[in-house]
Amino acid sequence: MARQAPVTNPGEGDAIVRVRGLVNRFGAQVVHQDLDLDLRRGEILGVVGGSGSGKSVLMRSIIGLRTPNAGEIEVLGVDARSEEPADRSRIERSTGVLFQDGALFSSLTVGENVQVPLKEHHPELPESLRYELALLKVKLAGLPADAIDKLPSQLSGGMRKRAGLARALALDPPLLFLDEPTAGLDPIGAAAFDHLIRTLQQALGLTVFLITHDLDTLYAICDRVAVLAERRILAVAPLAELERLPHPWVQEYFNGPRGRAARRAGARTPGDASA
Repeated sequence: MARQAPVTNPGEGDAIVRVRGLVNRFGAQVVHQDLDLDLRRGEILGVVGGSGSGKSVLMRSIIGLRTPNAGEIEVLGVDARSEEPADRSRIERSTGVLFQDGALFSSLTVGENVQVPLKEHHPELPESLRYELALLKVKLAGLPADAIDKLPSQLSGGMRKRAGLARALALDPPLLFLDEPTAGLDPIGAAAFDHLIRTLQQALGLTVFLITHDLDTLYAICDRVAVLAERRILAVAPLAELERLPHPWVQEYFNGPRGRAARRAGARTPGDASA
């Protein structure tokens, strides 16, 4: 059976994130120039591009970790460039982020890491309830219950990814940002993580912005894919449409040997009950 269909078929009006005319520079180096992108409610959007194309810079601009040089960014109807505390708090509470290296605090246990956003945004919660909520998120991320009291150094690479995911889900955000979530994982671990992301996205109604180089991930779980090249979004579409785009980088990326193998593997992957 072919890869499952997108969970929704929204139009432009369903955009939960809007980026218009984005410009990012580092000195004389222009990373983004007049970049436009919509992230639609309820989709998993894969973002691909060559090394140095600015994928992580784009993500950091959207979530407010970098102030762009120009352009407009709107997240859930809020200006992402706003310096108003209420606006910043709303965006922070509505977005969960899994960075490529997990970005866990090494001196804190998994449970304490997961509780960091809870303490920041819900300081009124009693400690016992924060612990129970952290345990719920740990289990939701596919970790055993006893992982909650372990330090990141006591976990495997795949388990650290899941711990980072548990922290990203701590505040029940509608938006999830993932930066190379399967990097460094073996094929079995990467496939399991892909399945976890799709399962959580469907069960929790998440909208997912996913940066990846993993072609298997793109074919397994992404509803649309945005190609970042030439300082802008070159195209954003379902994979079947992107494969036909006559751009040299796109053709080499999607129709090279690895792309063809990933496409065949995706076609063999059974869909779930909702497919």
